[in-house]
Amino acid sequence: MELLAQRCARLGLSPQWLLERDAPGGLRSPGLVSANGHCHLLRCGDGWAAINLAREDDRDVLPALVEGGSSLADVAAGMPAIEFRNRAAQLQLPVAVLGEAAPAALAEPGPIRVPRRVLDLSALWAGPLCAALLARSGAEVLRIESIGRPDPTPLSSPLLDTKLNGAKERLPLDLRSEAGRARLHAEIARADVIVTSGRAAALARLGLEPARFPDRTWVAITGHGFSSTRVGFGDDCAVAGGLVDRQGSEPRFRGDALADPLTGLEAALSVLSGCRGLIDMAMAGVAASYAAAS
Repeated sequence: MELLAQRCARLGLSPQWLLERDAPGGLRSPGLVSANGHCHLLRCGDGWAAINLAREDDRDVLPALVEGGSSLADVAAGMPAIEFRNRAAQLQLPVAVLGEAAPAALAEPGPIRVPRRVLDLSALWAGPLCAALLARSGAEVLRIESIGRPDPTPLSSPLLDTKLNGAKERLPLDLRSEAGRARLHAEIARADVIVTSGRAAALARLGLEPARFPDRTWVAITGHGFSSTRVGFGDDCAVAGGLVDRQGSEPRFRGDALADPLTGLEAALSVLSGCRGLIDMAMAGVAASYAAAS
């Protein structure tokens, strides 16, 4: 993608470096099933939807979605895509309708402004990548590692974890404890930029609300926007943005969880371009911006 090459060039990166990762069992050629094997494109009554079953909990709630023992494909085919999405989303499943998201505004090119200290509270790929790119640009980055809810990346993709987090100082904290939360807030007080990948309600339970820290730049990376209650991961959010390949009239997954690395890149560029306050980075919207430029 020409846009990706241009955006990577701003930070001296190659698209290949940005997009590559290791995965348990390797990656397959993407088609109606994603490269990692978790996300599925399903034909609905009036279009297409993607459902991502990357977590054990997602598979546990599938019987509630496919009442009566029907197959997932049959359930999707029997209703409009929006209805299928809404039913799955009520069960907190990562699901998206093809092309549902509007393009996000991407940061305008300008002088690079590197923040002094970054606090990385994120997990998985997009958020840690944002903080890693800020570290590569010269920022001091402290990564908070939750003892109670650890990031699965070191176990599932150790090479990716090294790439994303190897240059960061790491601080394990038990955020279930009062002492752990107090230390977290002390580190927030020292930071210029905070990077998160949790939804608003989950962060609020830790006392982490952007409005409480108006003098900090808060990068909120989520699937569908900081005010949304929906769950979203890289492959389903790419579908939401319409960032897919085509085989005839049918969609096919493109790449591997593309919305993740693209959003991490764009979040970092927003900070380095001087954006301040709450930077609301929805992966689906970023994917839509890249789809529009394809």
